[in-house]
Amino acid sequence: MSWTDERVELLKKLWSEGLSASQVASELGGVTRNAVIGKVHRLGLSGRAKTTTAAPRPRRPRTQSNRPARSSGSSAAPSVGATALKVDSQPQSAPQPKAVKHPEADPVVVPISKRASILTLTESTCKWPIGDPGDSDFHFCGHKSESGSPYCKYHSEIAYNTGSDRRRSKKAS
Repeated sequence: MSWTDERVELLKKLWSEGLSASQVASELGGVTRNAVIGKVHRLGLSGRAKTTTAAPRPRRPRTQSNRPARSSGSSAAPSVGATALKVDSQPQSAPQPKAVKHPEADPVVVPISKRASILTLTESTCKWPIGDPGDSDFHFCGHKSESGSPYCKYHSEIAYNTGSDRRRSKKAS
């Protein structure tokens, strides 16, 4: 596409009427918005008339919910500027994790004689880790594992919890 004299005049006319670069491009046809912007800058048509059809949007009045909460008893000055890294004077308590309940499976009690270390694990023992690996009391479940699974029945139900099981347990809560 080449800029003919007629197309340049039409560009100047549309630009002076206040049309956006996208609108001018669609009126001209066969030219992109960026091509219009480039030609406008090369021609030096920086000033553009404001359109009278679009009224400025009215501003929403500020409500109490838009403002940050201020405590009435606080004598501290309001925060100014970026406060993302500001130390909170009253730290919030950390959310407590919800306990996962498995009503269909009884908890497994691992007697000391069944506890397995990494050296005593076999293909037929449950490999569910119990405790912190850094503790001296760390061990594996050690019960007989189900065929095709590294875990016993109880730990398989925990490990292979399906989405429908999770949804069912949420509805029960």
